[in-house]
Amino acid sequence: MRRKRLNIAIDGPSGSGKSTLAKLLAKKYNLIYIDTGAIYRTIGLYAMRAGVDRTDTEGVISLLPQMKIEMTLENGGGVVWLNGERMGDELRTPECSLYASDVSKIPAVREYILELQRGIARRNDCVMDGRDIGTVILPKAQVKIFLFASVEKRAERRLIELREKGEDVTLEQVLEDMRWRDENDKTRKIAPAIPAPDAVMLDNGGLGIEATLDAASEIIESKVKI
Repeated sequence: MRRKRLNIAIDGPSGSGKSTLAKLLAKKYNLIYIDTGAIYRTIGLYAMRAGVDRTDTEGVISLLPQMKIEMTLENGGGVVWLNGERMGDELRTPECSLYASDVSKIPAVREYILELQRGIARRNDCVMDGRDIGTVILPKAQVKIFLFASVEKRAERRLIELREKGEDVTLEQVLEDMRWRDENDKTRKIAPAIPAPDAVMLDNGGLGIEATLDAASEIIESKVKI
Protein backbone atom coordinates (compact mmCIF):
# COMPACT_ATOMS: atom_id res chain seq x y z
CA MET A 1 0.00 0.00 0.00
CA ARG A 2 1.43 3.35 -1.03
CA ARG A 3 2.28 5.71 1.81
CA LYS A 4 0.06 8.73 2.08
CA ARG A 5 1.69 11.87 0.75
CA LEU A 6 3.14 14.09 3.48
CA ASN A 7 1.68 17.59 3.32
CA ILE A 8 2.84 20.35 5.68
CA ALA A 9 0.90 23.63 5.86
CA ILE A 10 2.66 26.80 7.05
CA ASP A 11 0.33 29.78 7.58
CA GLY A 12 0.86 33.21 9.09
CA PRO A 13 0.78 36.95 8.45
CA SER A 14 3.01 38.88 6.06
CA GLY A 15 6.66 38.98 7.08
CA SER A 16 6.42 36.19 9.65
CA GLY A 17 9.06 34.13 7.86
CA LYS A 18 6.73 31.54 6.32
CA SER A 19 8.63 31.24 3.06
CA THR A 20 12.03 31.05 4.74
CA LEU A 21 10.83 28.33 7.09
CA ALA A 22 9.04 26.38 4.35
CA LYS A 23 12.14 26.38 2.15
CA LEU A 24 14.33 25.16 5.01
CA LEU A 25 11.87 22.41 5.88
CA ALA A 26 11.72 21.35 2.23
CA LYS A 27 15.49 21.03 2.15
CA LYS A 28 15.73 19.27 5.52
CA TYR A 29 13.03 16.68 4.82
CA ASN A 30 13.43 16.42 1.04
CA LEU A 31 10.02 17.92 0.29
CA ILE A 32 8.77 20.02 -2.60
CA TYR A 33 8.24 23.67 -1.64
CA ILE A 34 5.10 25.27 -3.08
CA ASP A 35 5.13 29.07 -2.77
CA THR A 36 1.44 29.95 -2.67
CA GLY A 37 2.05 33.65 -2.22
CA ALA A 38 4.21 33.73 -5.33
CA ILE A 39 1.33 32.37 -7.39
CA TYR A 40 -0.99 35.13 -6.19
CA ARG A 41 1.74 37.70 -6.68
CA THR A 42 2.21 36.48 -10.24
CA ILE A 43 -1.42 37.18 -11.04
CA GLY A 44 -1.14 40.55 -9.30
CA LEU A 45 1.99 41.39 -11.28
CA TYR A 46 0.27 40.57 -14.56
CA ALA A 47 -2.66 42.83 -13.65
CA MET A 48 -0.26 45.58 -12.61
CA ARG A 49 1.65 45.34 -15.89
CA ALA A 50 -1.62 45.39 -17.82
CA GLY A 51 -2.64 48.62 -16.10
CA VAL A 52 -5.66 47.07 -14.40
CA ASP A 53 -6.44 48.49 -10.96
CA ARG A 54 -6.09 45.93 -8.19
CA THR A 55 -9.67 46.63 -7.02
CA ASP A 56 -11.13 46.12 -10.52
CA THR A 57 -12.51 42.63 -10.03
CA GLU A 58 -13.94 42.23 -13.53
CA GLY A 59 -10.78 43.62 -15.05
CA VAL A 60 -8.60 41.11 -13.22
CA ILE A 61 -10.93 38.23 -14.12
CA SER A 62 -10.77 39.22 -17.78
CA LEU A 63 -7.00 38.73 -17.70
CA LEU A 64 -7.09 35.13 -16.44
CA PRO A 65 -7.48 33.51 -19.89
CA GLN A 66 -4.33 35.36 -21.01
CA MET A 67 -2.20 33.82 -18.28
CA LYS A 68 -0.43 30.50 -18.35
CA ILE A 69 1.01 29.90 -14.90
CA GLU A 70 3.25 26.90 -14.37
CA MET A 71 5.43 25.61 -11.56
CA THR A 72 8.66 23.72 -12.06
CA LEU A 73 10.89 22.13 -9.48
CA GLU A 74 14.45 23.27 -8.96
CA ASN A 75 16.57 21.83 -6.16
CA GLY A 76 13.49 20.82 -4.20
CA GLY A 77 11.87 24.22 -4.57
CA GLY A 78 9.08 25.56 -6.71
CA VAL A 79 9.68 28.13 -9.42
CA VAL A 80 6.70 30.00 -10.88
CA TRP A 81 6.52 30.82 -14.58
CA LEU A 82 4.16 33.30 -16.23
CA ASN A 83 3.67 32.85 -19.97
CA GLY A 84 7.18 31.44 -20.25
CA GLU A 85 8.82 34.11 -18.05
CA ARG A 86 10.58 32.96 -14.89
CA MET A 87 9.32 34.92 -11.90
CA GLY A 88 11.79 36.33 -9.38
CA ASP A 89 12.34 39.43 -7.23
CA GLU A 90 9.74 41.44 -9.15
CA LEU A 91 7.12 39.55 -7.13
CA ARG A 92 8.40 40.90 -3.81
CA THR A 93 7.90 44.67 -4.23
CA PRO A 94 5.47 46.51 -1.91
CA GLU A 95 3.17 47.38 -4.84
CA CYS A 96 3.03 43.76 -5.94
CA SER A 97 2.19 42.80 -2.34
CA LEU A 98 -0.83 45.10 -2.40
CA TYR A 99 -2.00 43.67 -5.70
CA ALA A 100 -1.58 40.12 -4.41
CA SER A 101 -3.69 40.81 -1.34
CA ASP A 102 -6.55 42.23 -3.39
CA VAL A 103 -6.58 39.71 -6.24
CA SER A 104 -6.53 36.87 -3.71
CA LYS A 105 -9.99 37.98 -2.56
CA ILE A 106 -11.50 37.33 -6.00
CA PRO A 107 -13.30 33.95 -6.11
CA ALA A 108 -12.44 33.34 -9.77
CA VAL A 109 -8.75 33.88 -9.06
CA ARG A 110 -8.81 31.47 -6.14
CA GLU A 111 -10.55 28.82 -8.22
CA TYR A 112 -8.03 29.41 -10.98
CA ILE A 113 -5.10 28.33 -8.83
CA LEU A 114 -6.73 26.02 -6.29
CA GLU A 115 -6.53 22.86 -8.39
CA LEU A 116 -2.94 23.68 -9.34
CA GLN A 117 -1.93 23.71 -5.68
CA ARG A 118 -3.91 20.64 -4.69
CA GLY A 119 -2.72 18.70 -7.71
CA ILE A 120 0.92 19.19 -6.78
CA ALA A 121 0.17 18.22 -3.18
CA ARG A 122 -1.60 15.04 -4.25
CA ARG A 123 1.36 13.93 -6.31
CA ASN A 124 4.21 14.93 -4.02
CA ASP A 125 5.42 15.15 -0.43
CA CYS A 126 5.38 18.91 0.00
CA VAL A 127 5.38 21.93 2.25
CA MET A 128 3.18 24.87 1.30
CA ASP A 129 3.03 28.32 2.85
CA GLY A 130 0.45 31.07 2.66
CA ARG A 131 -2.47 32.45 4.64
CA ASP A 132 -5.16 29.80 4.21
CA ILE A 133 -3.24 26.60 3.52
CA GLY A 134 -4.38 24.71 6.59
CA THR A 135 -7.95 26.02 6.45
CA VAL A 136 -8.76 25.93 2.72
CA ILE A 137 -6.05 24.60 0.40
CA LEU A 138 -4.86 21.57 2.38
CA PRO A 139 -7.40 21.10 5.20
CA LYS A 140 -6.26 17.49 5.65
CA ALA A 141 -2.53 18.27 5.90
CA GLN A 142 -0.87 16.08 8.53
CA VAL A 143 1.02 19.04 10.01
CA LYS A 144 -0.26 22.62 10.30
CA ILE A 145 1.84 25.42 11.76
CA PHE A 146 0.72 29.04 12.22
CA LEU A 147 3.82 31.23 12.36
CA PHE A 148 3.52 34.70 13.85
CA ALA A 149 5.38 37.66 15.39
CA SER A 150 4.54 41.27 16.25
CA VAL A 151 3.90 43.61 13.31
CA GLU A 152 6.88 45.74 14.36
CA LYS A 153 9.24 42.76 14.30
CA ARG A 154 7.91 41.60 10.97
CA ALA A 155 8.29 45.08 9.47
CA GLU A 156 11.93 45.21 10.57
CA ARG A 157 12.61 41.89 8.88
CA ARG A 158 10.87 42.91 5.66
CA LEU A 159 12.76 46.23 5.57
CA ILE A 160 16.10 44.40 5.69
CA GLU A 161 14.95 42.06 2.92
CA LEU A 162 13.77 44.90 0.67
CA ARG A 163 16.89 47.02 1.18
CA GLU A 164 19.11 44.06 0.39
CA LYS A 165 17.29 43.92 -2.93
CA GLY A 166 17.90 47.62 -3.55
CA GLU A 167 14.43 48.91 -2.69
CA ASP A 168 14.36 52.51 -1.40
CA VAL A 169 11.79 52.21 1.38
CA THR A 170 11.50 53.36 5.00
CA LEU A 171 10.46 51.42 8.09
CA GLU A 172 7.36 53.61 8.33
CA GLN A 173 6.31 52.68 4.79
CA VAL A 174 6.83 48.98 5.39
CA LEU A 175 5.02 49.12 8.74
CA GLU A 176 2.04 50.95 7.22
CA ASP A 177 1.85 48.44 4.37
CA MET A 178 2.08 45.50 6.76
CA ARG A 179 -0.62 46.82 9.10
CA TRP A 180 -2.92 47.35 6.13
CA ARG A 181 -2.26 43.83 4.86
CA ASP A 182 -2.83 42.30 8.30
CA GLU A 183 -6.25 43.92 8.62
CA ASN A 184 -7.18 43.19 5.03
CA ASP A 185 -6.14 39.54 5.25
CA LYS A 186 -7.94 38.95 8.56
CA THR A 187 -11.24 40.54 7.54
CA ARG A 188 -11.65 39.43 3.93
CA LYS A 189 -14.79 37.36 3.36
CA ILE A 190 -13.08 34.65 1.33
CA ALA A 191 -10.60 32.49 3.26
CA PRO A 192 -9.49 35.02 5.89
CA ALA A 193 -5.98 34.59 7.27
CA ILE A 194 -6.80 32.85 10.52
CA PRO A 195 -5.25 29.76 12.16
CA ALA A 196 -6.80 26.36 11.47
CA PRO A 197 -8.38 24.87 14.62
CA ASP A 198 -5.76 22.11 14.64
CA ALA A 199 -2.77 24.31 13.80
CA VAL A 200 0.15 24.59 16.21
CA MET A 201 0.89 28.25 17.02
CA LEU A 202 4.58 29.16 16.74
CA ASP A 203 5.69 32.62 17.91
CA ASN A 204 9.07 33.32 16.32
CA GLY A 205 9.29 36.99 17.28
CA GLY A 206 12.26 36.28 19.52
CA LEU A 207 13.72 33.44 17.47
CA GLY A 208 16.34 33.43 14.77
CA ILE A 209 16.09 31.36 11.61
CA GLU A 210 17.77 28.25 13.03
CA ALA A 211 15.77 28.35 16.26
CA THR A 212 12.54 28.70 14.27
CA LEU A 213 13.55 25.71 12.13
CA ASP A 214 14.31 23.66 15.24
CA ALA A 215 10.95 24.53 16.81
CA ALA A 216 9.05 23.68 13.63
CA SER A 217 10.98 20.43 13.21
CA GLU A 218 10.04 19.41 16.74
CA ILE A 219 6.38 20.02 15.93
CA ILE A 220 6.57 18.00 12.71
CA GLU A 221 8.43 15.06 14.23
CA SER A 222 5.92 14.90 17.08
CA LYS A 223 3.13 14.34 14.56
CA VAL A 224 4.60 12.20 11.77
CA LYS A 225 7.40 9.72 11.24
CA ILE A 226 9.98 11.08 8.82
